Amino acid sequence: MILGIDSSAITAGCALYDGGKVIAEQFLNTKHTHSQTLLPMVESMLKSAEVELCDVDVIAVTAGPGSFTGLRIGIASVKGMAVGAGKKCLPVSTLEAIAYNFVGIDGIICCAMDARCGQVYNALFRSENGVISRLCEDRAVKSADLYEELKQLQGRVILAGDGAELLDNVTEHSFTLAPPALRYQRGLGVCLAAEGREPVEAAALMPSYLRLPQAERERLEKESKAE
Repeated sequence: MILGIDSSAITAGCALYDGGKVIAEQFLNTKHTHSQTLLPMVESMLKSAEVELCDVDVIAVTAGPGSFTGLRIGIASVKGMAVGAGKKCLPVSTLEAIAYNFVGIDGIICCAMDARCGQVYNALFRSENGVISRLCEDRAVKSADLYEELKQLQGRVILAGDGAELLDNVTEHSFTLAPPALRYQRGLGVCLAAEGREPVEAAALMPSYLRLPQAERERLEKESKAE
């Protein structure tokens, strides 16, 4: 049984998945901070499903990319639960978790999260015959550059993630904007992306930011100008 957790962006979600069966799932898209909502949501879901944390085999969590604060809250929460319950963890790419919303829907899945400053966190996946395969590594790219790359692709391109609307320029090229029910990362996508992978100890669970925090970027920029 996998407990999947996401708090990598403005949305938050959790799910219980066991051998092909979705036991329970909760999803929030509010402006409340994840430090207020994440653990109560997980606790509520487990209670409703009549499942104890000790019954779970592994805890999966989106480790990045995403909001620096959101990732830290999610990973810290999972570490605490894993250590307390003696469970192992599975870090999952946030972008891959989004792609797993499209199992059974064929096409190229362009997962994009708003990284601000004209950039998106992005990865491309192919969904075909119920199988999700990765086409490129997670990356931080300019949204304009990604748009130009997508125009060269053949076949159906589905835009997903909270950065999808930044790329939905149907006046020049026809992309499919994923419906809200599939567009964002969800707990079930985390579970599906984690299924069959080797777990790690809680101490080894680390975030993957893809780029430096803004304060660090500003410091390096000042230092380069001073030189």
